[in-house]
Amino acid sequence: MRFEAQLHGGAAGSERRGRLSSDYDALHNKMDALDWSDKRAPQSAGARNRTTMLYHAFEMQKNWLAGASALATAGAQAMQHPANPLGYFGGGPMFASALEVFAHAAAPRGKPDFDLYETIVDGETVPVTEAIEARKPFGQLKHFKHKGAKGAPKLLIVAPMSGHYATLLRGTVERMLPGHDVWITDWRDARNVPLEAGKFDLDDYIDYLIGWLEHIGPGAHVLAVCQPSVPALAAAAIMAADKNKCRPKTLTMMGGPIDTRKAPTAVNQHAMTRPYAWFQENVIVTVPAWYPGAGRRVYPGFLQLAGFMSMNLGNHMMSHWAMFKHLVEGDGEEADKTKEFYDEYRAVCDMTAEFYLQTVDLVFQRHALPKGEMLHRGKPVDLNAIEDIALLAIEGERDDISGIGQTKAALTLAKSLPAEKKKYLMAKAVGHYGIFNGRKWREDIAPVVEGWIRSNGG
Repeated sequence: MRFEAQLHGGAAGSERRGRLSSDYDALHNKMDALDWSDKRAPQSAGARNRTTMLYHAFEMQKNWLAGASALATAGAQAMQHPANPLGYFGGGPMFASALEVFAHAAAPRGKPDFDLYETIVDGETVPVTEAIEARKPFGQLKHFKHKGAKGAPKLLIVAPMSGHYATLLRGTVERMLPGHDVWITDWRDARNVPLEAGKFDLDDYIDYLIGWLEHIGPGAHVLAVCQPSVPALAAAAIMAADKNKCRPKTLTMMGGPIDTRKAPTAVNQHAMTRPYAWFQENVIVTVPAWYPGAGRRVYPGFLQLAGFMSMNLGNHMMSHWAMFKHLVEGDGEEADKTKEFYDEYRAVCDMTAEFYLQTVDLVFQRHALPKGEMLHRGKPVDLNAIEDIALLAIEGERDDISGIGQTKAALTLAKSLPAEKKKYLMAKAVGHYGIFNGRKWREDIAPVVEGWIRSNGG
């Protein structure tokens, strides 16, 4: 690893470490000098040191587990080798399966690929190619091209910036590809964005969406999944107020926290029961010196993942127990399904501190958008400006992240929009992730989205 080479570089390494330390301090100073949109008191020196140590501790654990995972993988392969007689008797299969489960759980993960190489259009299998059409420091606009997309409705899928990569919506993209010309927002891991790129907050997020819709051109439709429902709705209102010709024809919001006062969940309660300063002091860390974004303050993906997994720890434990049993029984196909899910679920990325803290403050604590108090670049975001953008709100009956009524609130807030331009779907027996992935998404929810697009200029 690059960091290990720096640590064990003798005298030259000492010189480099000295430069790193000096550069690191300079980066801290540059970060403090940025024009933050939130003018509250900065993180204290003690809290900064404590949270920086947290990131270092995580990196040490990750590196140790990577080695342990490699050893476990080697052990499992040795036990499963056809020439090894121990793999056929006694506890051999169980031991090999246990090693494989541990190796998979402990393995480090980077950014996954979409791996969408073909789709079926009118019964014909056609190749799909990915193209990055617009790049910005904190994200890029990815286009899935195929010959069946010509003349099809243009669809921008807005992926959440909430700790996971856009590939979490692989199933969403795959289902919408046959009948649509699909783009997706592909956000970058904040720890890989140099400080020179500046800050990224909710205002910037909204600007990115508007710019990418202008790149796609008039007549596009938007599908926002979870967290981006708020900035997507704000962007729609801003574009409507400006009479922007590239404003979307429809906006579908799925499991989004438009008004978290409605049926608050454990996630909402967590944000409401702690003051803003608690988040600032306890969950914001500084990116270590060996990453491109060294010195940038972030909300780390590993904390987000830990929070999500702790909410349903029993379910995650049972999933791994089931994977272990499938491996023991030789059912590799079922075990692979669990592995594929966790390969994606455990691949996490960091968010900028300013974006995370602003989201906590404006969305979960002050409820700025539903109260009519949200500003974009100092100007009010007026949802009454939405007069011709058809809105579809989708919620899951068993959603434990965005409660029932939180997304639906958008339909009430858009008072100038005619009733025929509003639609609500409550998906029965569906949790948060089931809204945009899995069988019920493919068979029950996606057809409603497709119908809404077709009936509103698609």
